[in-house]
Amino acid sequence: MGYYIFKIGMTTCLVILISEVAKRSSLVGAILASVPLISILAILWLYIETRDVDKISSLSSNVFWLVLPSLIFFIALPFLLKNDIHFYLSILISTLMTVAGYGLMIRLITQLGLKF
Repeated sequence: MGYYIFKIGMTTCLVILISEVAKRSSLVGAILASVPLISILAILWLYIETRDVDKISSLSSNVFWLVLPSLIFFIALPFLLKNDIHFYLSILISTLMTVAGYGLMIRLITQLGLKF
């Protein structure tokens, strides 16, 4: 149980750190947010718990393919905000567009015969 609390605490601290840094410098916050910290932590936790490098390799490959549609969010959100769409509506629309992008990417990967 202590290990799970540690994992939650570590991950939570990183998110809070990034948001606090972003208040002072959007560039430094963006650099920290763009580093795949959550993916690195997930890979680290998976390795510590399983020592299964095949699972880690699979996770890493899957993250690569799914990062591509996640970029939709970071294109759509500033576009919507700059066009005076309310913040929460912009977040919602950007998220829905990203979910649709994930669906399309998963369909494309499946049709290409790649495995998740």
